[in-house]
Amino acid sequence: MALIVQKYGGTSVGSTERIEHVADKVMDSRAKGNDVVVVVSAMSGETNRLLALAEDISDHPTPRELDVLLSTGEQVTIALLSMALEKRGCAARSYTGSQVHIRTDSTHNKARIREIEDKRIHADLAAGRVVVVAGFQGVDDNGNITTLGRGGSDTTAVALAAALKADECQIYTDVDGVYTTDPRLVPEARRLDRITYEEMQEMASLGSKVLQIRSVSFASRYNVPLRVLSSFEEGEGTLITCEDKEMEQALISGIASNRDEAKLTILGVPDTPGVAYQLLGPIADANIEVDMIIQNVAPDGATTDFTFTVHRNDYSRALEILSRTADELGAREVSGDDKIVKLSLVGVGMRSHAGIASTMFAALAKEGVNIRMISTSEIKISVVVDEKYLELGVRILHEAFDLAQPEKI
Repeated sequence: MALIVQKYGGTSVGSTERIEHVADKVMDSRAKGNDVVVVVSAMSGETNRLLALAEDISDHPTPRELDVLLSTGEQVTIALLSMALEKRGCAARSYTGSQVHIRTDSTHNKARIREIEDKRIHADLAAGRVVVVAGFQGVDDNGNITTLGRGGSDTTAVALAAALKADECQIYTDVDGVYTTDPRLVPEARRLDRITYEEMQEMASLGSKVLQIRSVSFASRYNVPLRVLSSFEEGEGTLITCEDKEMEQALISGIASNRDEAKLTILGVPDTPGVAYQLLGPIADANIEVDMIIQNVAPDGATTDFTFTVHRNDYSRALEILSRTADELGAREVSGDDKIVKLSLVGVGMRSHAGIASTMFAALAKEGVNIRMISTSEIKISVVVDEKYLELGVRILHEAFDLAQPEKI
């Protein structure tokens, strides 16, 4: 008998009919002899509806009261799913985050899990029940309801799997696994049977919407096997686990693309110690995350040029801050571009292979795609290109590294 934690997102529980379908899937897992803990999100659209209600009342609701409001979405789902299971003759018990004692810090709207008490869940499992837990929420030491922020239900599921020492954490969503790239851009994209935590973290950080990076990081830290599966069709999905030293890894596992990029450049900054902090400190103080950074010392040796990227939503604010800093430092010019995208190769196999970057650059150059910026790590190479080249660039690289589906005989 295995202990499985299953997580179903908002689309998977978006109607009572879909909740009934989830109940059938849980029953199927039980029929195989598994103990099952289920984590669910609010029904699709419910969180947005609750946010709209809050906005009707207040432009700036207090974070504590917003958490109280938003946590009700998952409470509806856990009750309905438990009812659906009991209708099928399966004993079930639903719990909110506070009832199951998912203890967090006190940072409302983006709390971090500190501890999970597992005695109640184990007692229910021993009694033959399916345990249904509200994702996305917890409680702090003062008894205040907290929410975990974007991707919180995934994080709840992985944290529960770690605390319960589950055999596998299954994330059910509207796709049937992790692909070599977005199948909407490249129809020949191939579903991966297996990918490492490290590769999935990179894919998630680079724009892949299959899993949130926070949940993958949690799974990696506690060595929780993750499997991405479809709620709507049968299949083995994609297993996300630690790197298998016994197997030769694929050169490139996937190609990620991210439209949410903007680039800022400041020219003619005095080349003095601490200038990087003077430029980027105010950006960080505004809670704007910087991604790629390039610095070039000018030929005169007295000045330097900086280029860096931020999320496109932060572009206008970052440009305004950088312009003020430029005036203070006496810089020559500030410019920006919010019509760029980032393309990235990801694969642990590139650790032991040379020439990946040259193959990438050659493939893009052949089709006239100009590279604006380059960033590398041990298992990733990213380039910034003009937005108009996103789809072409992904297709070029997918073909250059032979990632397509094998031909059917």
